[in-house]
Amino acid sequence: MEKGLTAAIIVAIILTLIIIHCIMRSKHPVRSAFISLTPGLIALVCVNLSSSFTGVFIPVSPMNLSVSAVLGIPGVTALLLLQRIL
Repeated sequence: MEKGLTAAIIVAIILTLIIIHCIMRSKHPVRSAFISLTPGLIALVCVNLSSSFTGVFIPVSPMNLSVSAVLGIPGVTALLLLQRIL
C-alpha cells in the first residue's frame, strides 16, 4: 500500500473515533449522530447531482456512504481529493 493511502486511512480512523467520542458525550447521542451525518450525505448527493455540470462523480458504495456520513463534508472533500489523486 502506498504511504499516502495508509496515512489517509489512519487520519480517517482517528477522525472517526473523535467524532464518535464527541457524539457519545452529548445528552442525546442519537439526535447528535443524525445531525452529524446529515450534512455529509447531503454533500454526497449534491456532488452526484451536479456531476453532469462538473464532470465529478463519487460512486455510491457502502464505504463512500460511511465516509460521508461519519466524517461529513470534510469526508466528501477527502473522497473527491482521493478520486483525483488515484
